[in-house]
Amino acid sequence: MNKQKLWEYTKAIATALILALIIRAFVIQAFKIPSGSMLNTLLIGDHILVNKFIYGTVIPFTDQRILSFKKPERGDIIVFKYPEDPDRDFIKRVIAIEGDIIYGKNGDVFINGKKLHESYVQHTDPSHKSNPIEPRDDFGPFLVPKDKYFVMGDNRDQSYDSRFWGYVDMKMIRGKSFIIYWSWDSLNTRPRLSRIGTLTK
Repeated sequence: MNKQKLWEYTKAIATALILALIIRAFVIQAFKIPSGSMLNTLLIGDHILVNKFIYGTVIPFTDQRILSFKKPERGDIIVFKYPEDPDRDFIKRVIAIEGDIIYGKNGDVFINGKKLHESYVQHTDPSHKSNPIEPRDDFGPFLVPKDKYFVMGDNRDQSYDSRFWGYVDMKMIRGKSFIIYWSWDSLNTRPRLSRIGTLTK
């Protein structure tokens, strides 16, 4: 191989790597679901893509965002830096946004005085109605501060979320989950083909 061809290959590889890094940093990033806190919406072994620019692009080495298309809304599934350990990523659903008053009673969630009807929620503890546990089933009321979000897992009785450690700050949010691109069932050692291409909502 002559020097010119070697240089062309080197430039092509370098360009591809730079583009991949830019896309990962600012556009789309892949995440794997490691726990069951979002069952049955997201299963352990689901691999998802996260839209990192929809809530605004973070300027490197700062907490500032530019080109923001929207703010997180109730019902969005978001990936964020875990407030108690920012080196770890968590995924939960936004339940309350800034200005909302949220509380829980007997496992039901109320926003601004109205009970939420959450078709995505699963309860694995049948006693949550008759024997509620604080703060899992009974919490609040809390007024969500500006630029903060109250998040919870869909697997409501098996999720470590805002009920226990508080709010997610806007600057900690990485992006919004939007599609499952791969899913692996480790118990049966096979892919879950029916989940590939499923939108997360």
